[in-house]
Amino acid sequence: MASEPVTSHLRLGLNPRQAETVEKLLLAGEQELEEVGPEALTIRTVAQRAGVSPATAYTYLASKNHLFAELFWRKIVTDAGPEPAGATAVDRIRVVTRHYAAMLGRSPNLATAANIALLGTDPEVERLRLVIGAEFVNRFREAIGEPSDPRVVEALTLAFSGALLQAGMGLMTYEELSQRLDDVVAVIMEGH
Repeated sequence: MASEPVTSHLRLGLNPRQAETVEKLLLAGEQELEEVGPEALTIRTVAQRAGVSPATAYTYLASKNHLFAELFWRKIVTDAGPEPAGATAVDRIRVVTRHYAAMLGRSPNLATAANIALLGTDPEVERLRLVIGAEFVNRFREAIGEPSDPRVVEALTLAFSGALLQAGMGLMTYEELSQRLDDVVAVIMEGH
């Protein structure tokens, strides 16, 4: 992936100065989240780290859940992982699920924050939840190859989302998530 930062949904229609402010806020949000975790993070502390006023931060970020959803979207887009390769659809899908499990295991505060945020009702989060879900659907569809049965893609997406939620609740580690998804993917793909 290019070294340029991913254009956030927050940046659409902004002038260069505003886009730079958004980028500063997102980078500060990433750093703050990594250092203090989702519970202690506030938009005020992110604004301070970014060198902008809290009012400016709230101009672009409706809530900390909005920030968390933006950071999660950015992470899954910038850390696309390896091309889904393998002889079978099961092999290719496992490349995708293993990559996401490893990525989230390396970023536990982001994983926790994403679970918190994506379950919220903030309208900005709602929009991002749809975009993130579509990204997962596209990755599974690409891994399956053509033609892909929409029911199979939906089953994979639902299983994957449920597994992410369980790992986020601490019911399993992200390493266990990866191992369990290997079996789930095999079961879903049986007969396809």
